[in-house]
Amino acid sequence: MAPQPRIYYGYYLIGAAFVAQFVSIGIISYIAGPFMTPMAEDLGWSRAEFSLARSIAQVVMALTGFVIGGTIDRLGGRRLMLIGTVVLAAALALHSRVDTLAQWLLLNGLVTTVGCALIGNLVVNVTLAKWFVARRGRAVAWAAMGVSFGGIVITPLTTWAIDHLGWREAWLWLAGCTVAIMLPVAFLMRRAPEDYGLQPDGLRDGTADPVLAEKARLDFEQSMTRAQAVRTFSFYALTVAFGFFQINIAVVLLHTVPYITDAGFSRNQAAMTMLVASIPAMLSKPVWGYFIDRLPPKPLAAISASTTGVALALIILCVHLGRIEFVFAAFLLLGLGWGGMIPLQEVVWGSFFGRRHLGAVRGAALPVALMLSAGAPYLVALYHDRTGAYDNALWVVAVLNMLSGLLIYQVRPPAR
Repeated sequence: MAPQPRIYYGYYLIGAAFVAQFVSIGIISYIAGPFMTPMAEDLGWSRAEFSLARSIAQVVMALTGFVIGGTIDRLGGRRLMLIGTVVLAAALALHSRVDTLAQWLLLNGLVTTVGCALIGNLVVNVTLAKWFVARRGRAVAWAAMGVSFGGIVITPLTTWAIDHLGWREAWLWLAGCTVAIMLPVAFLMRRAPEDYGLQPDGLRDGTADPVLAEKARLDFEQSMTRAQAVRTFSFYALTVAFGFFQINIAVVLLHTVPYITDAGFSRNQAAMTMLVASIPAMLSKPVWGYFIDRLPPKPLAAISASTTGVALALIILCVHLGRIEFVFAAFLLLGLGWGGMIPLQEVVWGSFFGRRHLGAVRGAALPVALMLSAGAPYLVALYHDRTGAYDNALWVVAVLNMLSGLLIYQVRPPAR
């Protein structure tokens, strides 16, 4: 083997993945809510029409993930992320010139989503799963802190920019920030440690812990291909379970600001709910990662999914009480559930199917999982437009989250 550097390169990839998810998930999930009211009012759209872009985005994300999954396994993420940065920045800049619903659906639902998918969590988490095995939970968890950091930073700043600069100028501001942040990150990406004479987790020949080395070897050698994975019941059970799990974040991130303001709270208070949820979501990720590497990840994923459902139910009840401090407390609990979502999902998939073909396997699961949640934001908005309220639609989402936890707990790993 070639001499190994003093600092394992996988740790640089954790930092790159943190930033990439901060940008990609921040743009695809955290900024739409602040833009909804000003854009819909200025351009004469209903909330359902505005939200349709998010449903289209779920389908586009699924299809893009299916296409690029195998590419990540073969070539790594650098080329994909460079292309994605250019596509995303151009799409964000063009948002400032949107005048029709068709333009909005094309730019936000299609082009922006493709850009985010090329720099987003499928690319970076599959990469991390190849560079870490024994420490996979902690690696993915530390990187996933970038998702929650997006809620802490992007939602309040975007709301401020819209209120002080106007929504058109805010889109230009986001485009410039994307280029400045993502180009250096893209050049850091690498495909797999074996390409550089390295081993997962920074292990060396003659390591003092042969158990970890054996775990990494078996994870690689017993990995399932996409064709093998899709012939197992476990593949579809996980896909449906995590699809129900993801409905929560897709709906809450889009509809929280209008939901909270409709209840009589201010836009600043509505934006603060995302901050309150994002801080525990970010800070709890290393804790989730610590336990993921020491305990079976499947029961932990069930707890995380169920927690999001219970928290959403509490949010609905607290909004009715009209007490913002109770609403903040419920969002705090929601953030704790969110904290486990990404690391647990990635580790469960990796533990079930191995890392060698994980990009292709995850890409095959995305169309089903995301299409399950694709219609949720639109249907919630459509329900609001017809009834003038959100409550019953949000109750359905909460129940699906609890059902997700039950499904995750029940599914068994496939026979390798």
